[in-house]
Amino acid sequence: MTSKLLAATVSGLAALATASGAFAQAAPAAPPVTHGAPIAGVCIFSSQRAVATSQVGKAVDARLKAIIAQVNAELTGERTTLDNDAKALEAKKATLDQNALEQQAAALQVRANTWQRKGQLRQREVEATEQKQLARVYQELDPAIRQAYQAKSCAILIERESVLLGNPAMDITDSVVAAVDARIKTLTFDRERLDQAAPGAQALQPTPKKP
Repeated sequence: MTSKLLAATVSGLAALATASGAFAQAAPAAPPVTHGAPIAGVCIFSSQRAVATSQVGKAVDARLKAIIAQVNAELTGERTTLDNDAKALEAKKATLDQNALEQQAAALQVRANTWQRKGQLRQREVEATEQKQLARVYQELDPAIRQAYQAKSCAILIERESVLLGNPAMDITDSVVAAVDARIKTLTFDRERLDQAAPGAQALQPTPKKP
């Protein structure tokens, strides 16, 4: 009974272990190649590397990992309690009449379903938190990008991840990261709470019928 009762509730917890992907470490350096001359006015920028290597990006990544650890601890503790209660019910089912067994099993199923919904909610909250904080990091990068673009006299800026190879002399990523590091080093935030109603929100009321 316990395997059937809780088998469907594992996915929410497991999915959280792979969150925070946008703040992953930069890819390892490729083997050196010989580049042609830099193209005047053409600049390259790696948003992924800027996020991964900037101090503010690293701080956000560390905070997200801490939030994920807190969520996993919360869900794991509740899952352990459910498992133990399910085993206890399994052990005493021979001493219970059918009606009592069904009532206790139904109550345990309600708790298991609630736990599963909570895991799915926490997953959405972690994803929403990551997206919001990534947007804040990009907002901090934007003025530094514009500053480096003008300092390099760029005529066009190309995303590094869309270019297979490029002369590093055209890359302004390091300049952007240095400028951002000089201005900001961390962001403060908590997990987004999607189960809380927005302030001042009111429930929808049915439209009165016309006489």
